[in-house]
Amino acid sequence: MKTICKSLEEVRTNIDRIDNEIVKYIAERTYYVSQAATFKKSEDGVRDPAREEKIIAKVRALADTNGANPDMVEALYREMISRFVDMEKKEVRER
Repeated sequence: MKTICKSLEEVRTNIDRIDNEIVKYIAERTYYVSQAATFKKSEDGVRDPAREEKIIAKVRALADTNGANPDMVEALYREMISRFVDMEKKEVRER
């Protein structure tokens, strides 16, 4: 729900609201990534470059459709995927 803000305070309130939702979704994604780690037999099985590139293509298209900068979204997702891969490797290693 995009609205025209009448003040900087209103802009910041909307940004804070969005940040709250983003963090909730990152937490939910973390939950499922952790579950995925339970299905992987070794650290070598954690990375799936083909799947990662499909995700990147998908989020770039979503960014374009929704008026976001595809390059920025790609960079954010590449960093997020990298962090999740590290997390999964650690979970696989520790079990």
